[in-house]
Amino acid sequence: MTRQLDPQARALIDKAIEAGNPEMYDLEPAEARTLFVELSRGVAPEKLEVAEVSDRHIKGPNGGIRVRVYSPMNESASLPALVYFHGGGWVIGDLETHDAVCRWLSVRAQCVVVSVDYRMGPEHKFPAAVEDCVAATKWVLSGRDLANVDPRAVAVGGDSAGANLAAVVTHELKDSSSTPLSFQLLIYPATDLTRAEASQKDLAKGYRLTGVLMDWFINHYLNRAEERIDPRASPLFANNFSNLPPALVITAGFDPLRDEGLRYNEKLEAAGVATHYRCYDGMIHGFMSMGGWLDKGNEALDYAGDCLAEAFSKVQV
Repeated sequence: MTRQLDPQARALIDKAIEAGNPEMYDLEPAEARTLFVELSRGVAPEKLEVAEVSDRHIKGPNGGIRVRVYSPMNESASLPALVYFHGGGWVIGDLETHDAVCRWLSVRAQCVVVSVDYRMGPEHKFPAAVEDCVAATKWVLSGRDLANVDPRAVAVGGDSAGANLAAVVTHELKDSSSTPLSFQLLIYPATDLTRAEASQKDLAKGYRLTGVLMDWFINHYLNRAEERIDPRASPLFANNFSNLPPALVITAGFDPLRDEGLRYNEKLEAAGVATHYRCYDGMIHGFMSMGGWLDKGNEALDYAGDCLAEAFSKVQV
């Protein structure tokens, strides 16, 4: 199959080159975070209006975890919820960089979205992010502090590193939670930190997420190289994929993470998990957060929101 880079994606890559910003991997993490906030603001999707946005602090395994709760304009007393983990290579990104994405999904799926400000590397190495994401998901599933959320209709999701964490959370909770998760939304997930798939090599340069940047992220996140095959870091290495919640896996044709996303979907399917898989062939990594520039980003957000709504409709009573 011959893929063609979408003209809007090509224009965005060219504009980024012309801007002459430093490469993330040449910066200290704090500097990279600041740059990422600025870049994200310039390409973000439209910020849709929701009924309420509130920041909360919940109990975590090592202190408090900040979460941001988005409520749609829906007067129902019991709404489904998506626990969302932002992307950024476990090093950059925050509640602000993914605000527009969370708003869009809340509106489109008519669900509460709980965006999680999990701990990141290098200050907090693996598995700190996993622990925070598990704790935040358990908090939502408990149904104690979100009066308008139905704990029987809770999904997890995220993009890139956030999708990695969402996938890991489903494995961590499938045997330990009395209330099962209803869905997992995996947007260009990182599932194999050994970077062994062909797309990691074929697309390592020229499409913004480079091989050098991937290693910069991974080295800041993990404590040692051996952890690249730990299933809590690379969920593709999990032994058992049965009894996981239904999934939507989205990939991009010009994304180094493309093949590992497909492989993860194949493992879910082989274990009998109901999945939807869609590759946006002309797109680059991160495109769903770039709807201000990329029409396909908004299209994919609509599709993800519709899939969420459909999944929630099957568990509502």
